[in-house]
Amino acid sequence: MSDPNKMDLWSFGTWRISVDGDGLVHGRSIFDGSTACVRIESNAQNRLIDYWVGANAENLAPRIFVRITPGEVTGSSTLNCILSMVSFRTEAMSDDRWHRLVTAHAFEVQLIKSLLENDFDHREMTSSGTTQTS
Repeated sequence: MSDPNKMDLWSFGTWRISVDGDGLVHGRSIFDGSTACVRIESNAQNRLIDYWVGANAENLAPRIFVRITPGEVTGSSTLNCILSMVSFRTEAMSDDRWHRLVTAHAFEVQLIKSLLENDFDHREMTSSGTTQTS
């Protein structure tokens, strides 16, 4: 989740990405085609990832935060972890836009879980539905 080059594996807000030399992600929303820029700041020691999001590089704001908590914290297996994602609603977001974001993030968390469990990269699929390595 902290690798800018893998953001389009799981994020619906940054589809068909390009990544600048300094790590700034440029992508398009799969919902409406709007552009988005994202700067990822990760703190591996504390298992935190901050996503600075904006319509362009000059207007990024820290809007999405992720925490990865080891499973043993909640009495689960050491092979498990808990992924928490927090998003801030901007004043400009309509109820419909906010609902879409919440719904997308819930699905993205499930997609991330699947990626971790199955190591499947949908970007390698051909138009016929097979993977390029098949």
